[in-house]
Amino acid sequence: MDKQERKAAVAAYRERKPAFGVYAIICTATGEAWVGTSRTVDTHKNRLWFELGIGSHANGTLQAAWRSHGASEFRYEELDRLREDFPDFDRDDELKKRRALWQTRLRAQLL
Repeated sequence: MDKQERKAAVAAYRERKPAFGVYAIICTATGEAWVGTSRTVDTHKNRLWFELGIGSHANGTLQAAWRSHGASEFRYEELDRLREDFPDFDRDDELKKRRALWQTRLRAQLL
């Protein structure tokens, strides 16, 4: 990638709209699941996999499972996404409701 292409890619990244939503990390070896919310649900996996890979994720049970089973036994799923025009004042409450719903459905732990 040359300098101009890199500059264009960085500009496009900065201009993208937030993608508020709910996601799950699922351990295929055990069936365990963890549910969280993010303002970048479409790209949040990269951050999570990096934190888990270097052993610095804040959730101890998820980090321990990652160490035990390895990256190949985990998958990231985007479960729910708010519409782009969802009202700002109600966003956090809606994300909490949806996270709780998915936590119950998947019998998951919260992140």
